[in-house]
Amino acid sequence: MMQRVAAAIKKEFLQFSRDRMLIVLILWTYTIEVVLCAYALTFDVKNLHLAVYDQDKSQLSRKLIELFTASDYFGHASFVSAPGEIDGLLDSGKADMGMIIPPDFSDLIGKGRETSVQIILGGTNSNTANVARGYAVTILNGFSREALKEYLEKRGRLIDLPGVEPQTRIWYNPSLEFRYFMVISMIVVAGLLVGIVHAAASMVREKETGTMEQLIITPLRKHEIILAKIVPTFVIGMASLFPSLLIALWFRLPMKGSIPLFFLASAVSLFTSMGIGVFISTLSRNLQQALLLSFFFIFPVMFLSGTLVPIESMPLAMQYLSYLSPIRYYMEISLGIFLKGTGLGILWPQFLAMSLFGLVIFPLSLLRLRKRM
Repeated sequence: MMQRVAAAIKKEFLQFSRDRMLIVLILWTYTIEVVLCAYALTFDVKNLHLAVYDQDKSQLSRKLIELFTASDYFGHASFVSAPGEIDGLLDSGKADMGMIIPPDFSDLIGKGRETSVQIILGGTNSNTANVARGYAVTILNGFSREALKEYLEKRGRLIDLPGVEPQTRIWYNPSLEFRYFMVISMIVVAGLLVGIVHAAASMVREKETGTMEQLIITPLRKHEIILAKIVPTFVIGMASLFPSLLIALWFRLPMKGSIPLFFLASAVSLFTSMGIGVFISTLSRNLQQALLLSFFFIFPVMFLSGTLVPIESMPLAMQYLSYLSPIRYYMEISLGIFLKGTGLGILWPQFLAMSLFGLVIFPLSLLRLRKRM
């Protein structure tokens, strides 16, 4: 039996080595795609373009503008000569925020009176608009406080203004590097893609080329044929983790936890993903159908896993539905291992949930595949 299975597994590896497109796809998913997404996909909002209509043109108004442009949040300011020009810049996407400073801005502040600054935001991208609004409010509050102190100093009535001084401690990611999260997220997604697509494609390819019947009439039994198909996918998926870890080192991702524990979690997750891939192969007649059905499963599982957006920001119904995504638990485990340094003593509920998914999905998929064969 072992010789028959070993020969069949060797045949699968040879077949994989001849499929250059599949090799490129897997390497791309675990390396180039991780790099591209880490650089390109970010929720950090920086270098916003500011359009300013300064009617006051005083030293105080220039100071306020410099507070905006001196921060990392706003790249540079474009000065306009009429309020309508701000609308045009916002419409064309050349500005993210507009600011209108009234003509009596410095006079009112100098007299200790209240004044206003108009902030105009384009809400086509609600995330950018909300973040820009928060930046603007913070900068204006700081400016108001400093203006009040200067006013009291000039009149010899300087007092200690009441306030709260926050002392913030950021755990696990002190530098707030969003790319750490994105690198981990893309490694998790790569495991999902390879597990489902490669498992489904390897099964359907035999059916599409008409060689499945030839395998069935060989001395190989059904479970041996299935085993020969599954083992290469598992080995390839696990081996592909090594270049992705090199990419993680390139981005200086802190690896505080146990790497062997991460490989164990990856093995369990890959086992579950392969179960989905095998199930898809039983529904497909050709490779094109298998790929289309794979994405039908991949996108809901991925979107509900917390790899792209936090689960806490989803509607309550979607949060409950996310428990049906096995990748959710793999993502939580990976974040815990890499950034928090947590071990199995804390992560065992996620391991248990992910293992249960695999123990349910994989046997059902194999049973359906045996019947189809």
